[in-house]
Amino acid sequence: MSKITCIIIEDEPLAVKVLADYISQVPFLEWKGSFRDAILATDYLRDNRVDLIFLDIHLPRLKGMAFLKMLSNPPAVIVTTAYHQYAIEGFDLNVTDYLLKPIEFERFLVAVTKVKKTEVAGGTGLPEVSSNRDFIFLNIQKKKVKIFFAEILYIESQREYIRIVTTKGEYLSKISTHEIEELLPPNAFKRIHRSFIISVNKIDSYTAEMVELNGVSIPVGRGYRDVLDQL
Repeated sequence: MSKITCIIIEDEPLAVKVLADYISQVPFLEWKGSFRDAILATDYLRDNRVDLIFLDIHLPRLKGMAFLKMLSNPPAVIVTTAYHQYAIEGFDLNVTDYLLKPIEFERFLVAVTKVKKTEVAGGTGLPEVSSNRDFIFLNIQKKKVKIFFAEILYIESQREYIRIVTTKGEYLSKISTHEIEELLPPNAFKRIHRSFIISVNKIDSYTAEMVELNGVSIPVGRGYRDVLDQL
């Protein structure tokens, strides 16, 4: 499986160091370099192709959003910033994700996994899910069990297993939350905690600290609060 090449456009040395360290921990990412402003990055992109850009908003000389609007055929973009008010504009420009500083590794991994799903096909050995399929088969107690996406309330990590809570019952399957996340429709399911993925349509209410669905309160991880702001 080919790696996803990426660059960092960021003028804060500490932020570059954090992102570079995170990239080094993800096997399917390959870091090609960092640039302290968008103009330097533009010069690089004229002669080099990359699959992913980590883009800060507040940059010297040319702001991140202005740079993004200039690109005629942009790669995947993950915005990294301390300012949540730019999220809507970012998604209008089709950015893959929007990470608020300080960025936690678990939240970083969620974002780059989204890029992997669109850029790299079939590398996990997991069953593929077509965009119009409304169910998935999972290994549960030595059987393949069909689970409809519309019936899932939330998914909880339990060591090497996950617990899938649905409107019809609960199931345990030996698969990681990162693996199941790749098989779920991304618009219908969101990770709000390192241990929880929820069905967006099943949310009854939420605060910055918790989400309620079907009478159950689920905590919101500190690094995932911007996910709720984007719903």
